[in-house]
Amino acid sequence: VKVAVRLRPMNRRELDLHTKCVVDVESNQVVLYPANTNLSKGDARSQPKVFAYDHCFWSMDESITGKFAGQNVVFQCLGENILQNAFEGYNACIFAYGQTGSGKSYTMMGTADQPGLIPRLCSALFERTQKEENDELSFKVEVSYMEIYNEKVRDLLDPKGSRQSLKVREHKVLGPYVDGLSKMAVASYKDIELLMSEGNKSRTVAATNMNEESSRSHAVFNIILTHTLYDVQTGTSGEKVSKLSLVDLAGSERATKTGAAGERLKEGSNINKWDASNGFMQ
Repeated sequence: VKVAVRLRPMNRRELDLHTKCVVDVESNQVVLYPANTNLSKGDARSQPKVFAYDHCFWSMDESITGKFAGQNVVFQCLGENILQNAFEGYNACIFAYGQTGSGKSYTMMGTADQPGLIPRLCSALFERTQKEENDELSFKVEVSYMEIYNEKVRDLLDPKGSRQSLKVREHKVLGPYVDGLSKMAVASYKDIELLMSEGNKSRTVAATNMNEESSRSHAVFNIILTHTLYDVQTGTSGEKVSKLSLVDLAGSERATKTGAAGERLKEGSNINKWDASNGFMQ
């Protein structure tokens, strides 16, 4: 298990309020400085707090090129190892966790100009399959995309476009799975890009006081990579299957800060409850 932390740029609200930045990155450590500068030197609260992680990405100001960690740096540190594990036959998972508006969707999905972890990983996956494919080795790639909204699972790639909730069941050997979740075979990165675009249009977003386009659901994008090995001499074949789970969690939040009420409050409650239980599951 590896844990990475990314510092986002200040948003418009924070800039308008002239908010002071009290967090910094030094190598693979996050340093938190006291927000209250009126504390005496002897007060323990006046000392900076240091936290160490596997990776720390400082993404606050793009103009500071020597320190700034862009989307490509994040992929090199996290995505390349995950991809290597998949080609070796291991299952792997990346999930982004944090408060609403902290940059989870940007890190995982990105934009057209700055693609995130998921698009970069998919693109690199097909580049590698094309290089390694030969008479004795072939690859098959399938994807599924679902959201968990108010504790209900919904298929974002449902060809019928229905919004019905799916049931989570448990297989004796394979473990938990979503019954009825569509699995699409893809032959190129463009196929995945199209499916992701369609899935994102169906995803539940809404405005809160803290984020104009807050993700109100957890999104899970699964890539199933099947390697088929052929023995030319004996005419036999064998398969090796690995699964990549790429998860964009909805923002955990405090109801008082988001101004949530009614449906938004119910969503926030379920988001926080699922995030807490997910921590124990990991």
